[in-house]
Amino acid sequence: MRHTTEVEAPEGHPGVLEDRLRRFATIWSRAIFPATATSLTRPEFEQHLLPLARELSSALHARPFTARPAQQVGAALVGAHCTDPDALGRTLGVIDAYLVLYCGDPDLSAEESRARCARLQHALAAGFAQALRERTLAEQESIARSSLLARSEALDAMHATEVRFRAVFEGAAIGIGIADLEGNVLEVNDTLTQMFGGLENHVRGRKVTDWAHPEDRPQVWEFYRELVKGEREHYRVEKPFYRNDGTVLWTNLTVSLLRDAEGRPQYQLALFEDTTERRLLNLRLRYEATHDALTGLPNRTLFFERLEKAVGGGNGTRFGLCYLDLDGFKTINDSLGHATGDRLLVEVADRLQSCATAPGEMVARLGGDEFVALTTGPDTQHEVDELAGRILNALSTPIRVDGREFTVRGSIGIVEGPAGERTSAEVLRSADITMYRAKSAGGNRFELADPEADARAITRHGLTNALPAALERGEFFIEYQPLVHLGDGSVHGAEALVRWCHPQHGVLGPDRFIPLAERTGLIVPLGRWVLQEAVRQARFWSRRHSDGGPLRINVNLSPAQLRHPGLVADTIDVLERSGLEPGALCLEVTESALIGADEDRLKPLRHLAEMGVDIALDDFGTGYSNLANLRRLPVSVLKLDRSFTQGMQRHPADPVDLKIVEGIVSLAHSLDLAVTVEGVETAAQAEQLREIGCDTAQGWYYARPGAPERIHTLVLADTV
Repeated sequence: MRHTTEVEAPEGHPGVLEDRLRRFATIWSRAIFPATATSLTRPEFEQHLLPLARELSSALHARPFTARPAQQVGAALVGAHCTDPDALGRTLGVIDAYLVLYCGDPDLSAEESRARCARLQHALAAGFAQALRERTLAEQESIARSSLLARSEALDAMHATEVRFRAVFEGAAIGIGIADLEGNVLEVNDTLTQMFGGLENHVRGRKVTDWAHPEDRPQVWEFYRELVKGEREHYRVEKPFYRNDGTVLWTNLTVSLLRDAEGRPQYQLALFEDTTERRLLNLRLRYEATHDALTGLPNRTLFFERLEKAVGGGNGTRFGLCYLDLDGFKTINDSLGHATGDRLLVEVADRLQSCATAPGEMVARLGGDEFVALTTGPDTQHEVDELAGRILNALSTPIRVDGREFTVRGSIGIVEGPAGERTSAEVLRSADITMYRAKSAGGNRFELADPEADARAITRHGLTNALPAALERGEFFIEYQPLVHLGDGSVHGAEALVRWCHPQHGVLGPDRFIPLAERTGLIVPLGRWVLQEAVRQARFWSRRHSDGGPLRINVNLSPAQLRHPGLVADTIDVLERSGLEPGALCLEVTESALIGADEDRLKPLRHLAEMGVDIALDDFGTGYSNLANLRRLPVSVLKLDRSFTQGMQRHPADPVDLKIVEGIVSLAHSLDLAVTVEGVETAAQAEQLREIGCDTAQGWYYARPGAPERIHTLVLADTV
């Protein structure tokens, strides 16, 4: 165990580097000593390898880098009688696994270190092969010189040398080939022959240039030309070859230049690593990563690759995109289960696939029941409409799943245009918005993208996201429109109308943001704030004008507020905190919110009415409610919708409108309900409504919605 006070030398310390170098030499000697014909002991052989390891380490660190020292190391191994068939393979394996680990340069990236290591391996193999060949030639020459004296011994030595060389050459696990500088293949080992189909005559004797392949990268043959000219020592590429049977062999190909003793280029040495299975696996993984597992269609990843290519093109190209969402698919999933839904999606995918078979067309599944179809070409303005029509037609035939027939409908949003003007994200967003526009129009149809509609949808989305912060920042304010007694023209009260002072869009009316607040649930806290502010203001008016009695304040309630369990408690709390009498508050509820309402829905309103709060039925006449139902509703005021009184703005007034309004007023009064009319804009209209018997009115004829101080001014004018 290391003592706790021992200080370890830094990684770059010479002692540490030497120690790592010795570890590498130890591993190397253990690997190749059994395959070495030497009289040295293993420790002595390790000492013999240490300078060679130092040469490899120096070459790995050299700047500029050159792999030539590794050729000398390969030759030195031959000189040390490391010529057994396993010696070269084991050496290359040790270098590949341990050289960078023990001798790596921390200033080099991992990628650069591995690249240098690979080049050293190739150079060592080249040096080994060349030295072995030269040794063979030298031994042959020595035998020739001494043939008269020892012919039989020379023949035996030559044979042994040739056997050793052949053993290394033929026993290698990788394909090895040697060619001259003209590209003629001179020698190949069995491994390479098997790679190409097992027929040696189809490999040996051919020209290197015969192995061109359509998928060759351009630089492959540029590297080759540089190497045979002596301008490059080696190169490594991924290259495909055609086998004898026409199938494709994929390889990591390393080609090195062999020079003669004078340094002149002499041969090419090629090492082939078969990567076909690995490539097929990668292709399979790529397919699984880019295709939907359920339907087999391209998925979102592959679709976006194609879409970006389509919208990013130029030269007058165009694209068309159909964004499809199935109508009512959630109901099938919820009622029959996801297994049935999945089988339905598979059938839908097959039908969609059959609709997009022309060149430049594709169908993909984005997820759930959302699909897209893309077409490209010069005439997509016409083609994309036809594609959408084919899709809807293909879906019109019922689909049979588990003995049941399903009629599938879809809504399609279409975006078409020239490439190069919009990003893929913008195109998909526009298609999505347009698809929802088609769905809102009833579904089972397609709609074309409209930039103005897109802008409105984007604005709505932005407003929806900004609503919560707007309430916290106090961006909302209230304007008040007076309610006037038709009998004497006095101000009876006011209706509170909320506004949003948006930092970018200016003042927005409730029609721009109330529906958004209702969909997001923010209408409950917003409505509570409006109630608090309006009641506070009404209490202020009451104090200022105590002689004329309290002014009434009308506040609108949304359907979501009606369903909120805290409505009654919140209203009571606001009234108690402000000190306003319940009779001075009128809550307006739209007729559509109360159509078909059961007693549970009406219970909060009954409770408030029993407290003295007035309940007004707003927009009366637009909900097609049964007039007999008025008796069971806890309302005290009918607010007649302006659509019934617009005909009174003309002279003479529409007699039909007069009869309708007279009937409603008569019915309301018979039920002890007061009648308020909205949208009064002319004096003649006001006079006719007064004669009919309406109680109160509001509209631009009296005043537009404004600041609370204006109500104060109007009340003062009444009292003067």
